[in-house]
Amino acid sequence: MATMEGLIGLVNRIQRACTVLGDYGGDSALPTLWESLPSVAVVGGQSSGKSSVLESIVGRDFLPRGSGIVTRRPLVLQLHKTEQGMQEYAEFLHMEKKRFTDFSVIRKEIQDETDRITGRSKQISHVPIHLSIYSPNVVNLTLIDLPGLTKVAVEGQPESIVQDIENMVRSFIEKPNCIILAITPANQDIATSDAIRIARQVDPAGERTFGVLTKLDLMDKGTNALDVLEGRSYRLQHPWVGIVNRSQVDINKNVDMIAARRREREFFSSSPDYGNLASKMGSEYLAKLLSKHLESVIKARIPGIASLINKSIGELEAELDYLGRPVAIDAGAQLYTILELCRAFDRIFKEHLDGGRPGGDRIFAVFDHQLPVALKRLPFDRHLSLQNVRKVVSEADGYQPHLIAPEQGYRRLIDSSLNYFRGPSEASVDAVHFILKEIVRRSIAETQELKRFPTLQAELAAAANEALERFREDSKKTTLRLVDMESSYLTVDFFRKLPQQVEKVGGNPSAASDDRYAEGHFHRIGSNVSSYVGMVSETLKNSIPKAVVHCQVREAKRSLLNDFYIQLGKKEGRQLAQLLGENPEVMERRQQCAKRLELYKSARDEIDSVSWS
Repeated sequence: MATMEGLIGLVNRIQRACTVLGDYGGDSALPTLWESLPSVAVVGGQSSGKSSVLESIVGRDFLPRGSGIVTRRPLVLQLHKTEQGMQEYAEFLHMEKKRFTDFSVIRKEIQDETDRITGRSKQISHVPIHLSIYSPNVVNLTLIDLPGLTKVAVEGQPESIVQDIENMVRSFIEKPNCIILAITPANQDIATSDAIRIARQVDPAGERTFGVLTKLDLMDKGTNALDVLEGRSYRLQHPWVGIVNRSQVDINKNVDMIAARRREREFFSSSPDYGNLASKMGSEYLAKLLSKHLESVIKARIPGIASLINKSIGELEAELDYLGRPVAIDAGAQLYTILELCRAFDRIFKEHLDGGRPGGDRIFAVFDHQLPVALKRLPFDRHLSLQNVRKVVSEADGYQPHLIAPEQGYRRLIDSSLNYFRGPSEASVDAVHFILKEIVRRSIAETQELKRFPTLQAELAAAANEALERFREDSKKTTLRLVDMESSYLTVDFFRKLPQQVEKVGGNPSAASDDRYAEGHFHRIGSNVSSYVGMVSETLKNSIPKAVVHCQVREAKRSLLNDFYIQLGKKEGRQLAQLLGENPEVMERRQQCAKRLELYKSARDEIDSVSWS
């Protein structure tokens, strides 16, 4: 069976680990292990005696004092019970591994650390100070001291300070695992208590609220606080506890807590009003009461905490798998890792081309739409106009008119017409090149394993784009060669049909000679050339895509990273390590996940090691 100290000590150790590893929720809306564990938030108005209550529980004078807002940052105070005879000491999270044994120095450090964030002003900050106290004279407990609630902004404070403090307090006590220690001075009407007001708003049934009545010894003579302490004025699910604070004279004289606790016990035991409640009054009783309640709360929460821990472990392990494990330091292992990353990229790149992912369809659109449209828009109507045909044919004849058919004129017209096909050919090559570059970019972005390595991403992109440039140049040469081939050798059958067309003109040579320089003659030549160019256009519409796919798409699928692999084999270990230099954000995220995973596993082991009753 788990003891009370074992249960609370367990929670305290887990909370301590949470704060060290930064798994502390504060006012975040995100649930954390820290927030799933019960803790006690101390709430009260200014000068309500919050500091005295905390110091009484700790048994040490260590909190800053003064007028106005003294607590300007949340103080997460974790008490760790040690064995009798051990020296008391304290540690701040922001000053790890430094032990404080002088509690007056602790007080100064709290003040200095507050000033580091807020300056020497009266501003407040949500950033908590984490302090752990190890002592045989405390109970295992986590207490959160919050700024005192106030009603009016004083000089040096913004008008929003009243609401800012209340919002900060709410951010802690709204959480269902937070126990509220509502501090109210006995010499103040309970109906005006700021602590009770805000506690009632977040815990209307009073299930999480412990009422503490301070300054009982300062009430007017002839009056008492029995109506409050016995639950008649304001009823809570838990009993009210009365506290007698040290007087200012005691504080000024540095009266120790042992003497203060003795005087407190004497006050209650000798009081005619509170004598019958003496056993349930005082700071010592309050600490034990809170510990006992925490024990029952922890027992009730353990199944839920264990479930949260197991769920979080699964999520963290999945995220670590997503982020990738740390990179090996061995050169051979690094080379293997890089090659695996390249293969992952290459697989996604091919999926884009082959249809598993979008991209390849855009290449088809170049051949199916862009190229045919470009071919149709070539200015053959203007180039083969009657006027231009007459000009070209006449110039080709020179001083000697052609006898039967203007072969040189035909050749010049065809050659100049076919030259127009160079533009759509090059445009098709460029269009596919830019699509391939975009697919490379998208494939790198979609390769999850590469996200960790920005340097390798950049090198891969540069190598792939360099290869694509080579493929583009080769493709341009090939497609333009196809156009040049059409110009270099004209189809013989086409010319053989031309004399037959001349003979059809009435069979009269003189008529043919007369028509040789008429409009009909030049119109017929333009029509013949247009027919031949159309035939070539159909041929190129089919052969250009073949050349582009062969020289660019097929080569990209087959040898996109070949040169990169060759260069990779020449790199030394230091250069390989540079390629695997990670994104700092990813490295930091992995470290955080690894630390949290270690924390959660440790917490699970701690819980499993305890025998629950």
